[in-house]
Amino acid sequence: MTDGTEQAGRDESAEERADRQWQELVQEIRVAQTGVQILFGFLLTVAFAPVFAGLAQTEKTIYVVTVVLGSLATGALIGPVAFHRIVSGRRIKPEAVAWAARLTFTGLLLLLATCTSALLLVLRVATDNALATWLVGGVFAWYVLCWFVLPLWARVRYTAKR
Repeated sequence: MTDGTEQAGRDESAEERADRQWQELVQEIRVAQTGVQILFGFLLTVAFAPVFAGLAQTEKTIYVVTVVLGSLATGALIGPVAFHRIVSGRRIKPEAVAWAARLTFTGLLLLLATCTSALLLVLRVATDNALATWLVGGVFAWYVLCWFVLPLWARVRYTAKR
């Protein structure tokens, strides 16, 4: 190693590490992008369904919020692609990886809000409002556990102080 920046267990330069991190991030983004794009595309069609006009104003408001959240999530999760394309070849891959990771995390938070809001809308229409709130709260807690709590727990638990 020539630059003295290797991590324990890896013998890679800063550039090699950035390349590896970029590839890992791209794989993560592919999963999230697919989900948000399918959800967002479906949401865009809802307003054109005949039953939409009969929804109460509260449900219409939840719908608008959900569509905006889905749009923001889509932008954040596609953002790293545009970022990479614009800065490609400028020898700033470590910085690009850091910014892409921030956009991806922001996109995941917005995807969490979109999924929760979409579920609230569907369950308010399909069930009793009180039941919908409890079900959405439970699913929200599950998302938070799976997406954030368990990874943070593993990070703390298994990151050895070396």
